[in-house]
Amino acid sequence: MSVHSEIKKITTETLRKMKFDKEKITMLTAYDYTTAKMVDAGGVDAILVGDSAANVMAGHETTLPITLEQMIYHTQCVIRGVERALVVADLPFGTYQSNPEKALDSAVRMMKEGGAHAVKVEGGAEIEKSIRKIVNAGIPVMGHLGLTPQSIYQFGTYKVRAKEEAEAEKLMEEAKLLESLGCFALVLEKIPATLAKKVSESLTIPTIGIGAGADCDGQVLVYHDMIGMNQGFSPKFLRRYLDLYSEITGAVSRYVADVKAVDFPNENEKY
Repeated sequence: MSVHSEIKKITTETLRKMKFDKEKITMLTAYDYTTAKMVDAGGVDAILVGDSAANVMAGHETTLPITLEQMIYHTQCVIRGVERALVVADLPFGTYQSNPEKALDSAVRMMKEGGAHAVKVEGGAEIEKSIRKIVNAGIPVMGHLGLTPQSIYQFGTYKVRAKEEAEAEKLMEEAKLLESLGCFALVLEKIPATLAKKVSESLTIPTIGIGAGADCDGQVLVYHDMIGMNQGFSPKFLRRYLDLYSEITGAVSRYVADVKAVDFPNENEKY
């Protein structure tokens, strides 16, 4: 039997079972083949091809400018590097909110051209018809509530959401709505940990938190933040597992110095 046939692929059903078995789900972002290969080899359960590519790959201030074509390209790159993890791709801003037909077209393209295993959308009741349309076509949908970065200009801030009782109640209702519409999982971003715990306990589908405490069924971080490539971004919820910015700039500086000093390439490094 080949090594490849022994690898057990993670599916949406795997994540549901993990919640039932009280095993925490791990998720990281990836936007290219090389990163996806490393993240997958590291053992994460799910990879999010996030529209955060707009920030970390393209240098935009928000996630809004990235297009469906660009997201499809990033997803194609990631899929080629993955053997085990479930790959979920964000549908970018403007590709699903306006009408259900457009939403379905976007999701179908992401699955057919991008090769994604599932899509992720932001919002609740206002995109109910779009979610229903995508799910009814047999495409797995991950929801996203709390701080939804595609709505940043409406919020006007990246602060914690749902601190007030009315917004907390609305979030709970929308979480139950997303479950009833057939979403297989739900990202909860930057909401109070007590609320995230209540939401997680009231749903049968898994919740994946980012800045939402330890009681969610899983956690997600942006890969570039987690390995310390983004120096300027230090929210309270972020734990840096490496300081790669310093490592890389240090390596580049040493390379520059060695070339200038005619130390690279040396006798052993030429033909």
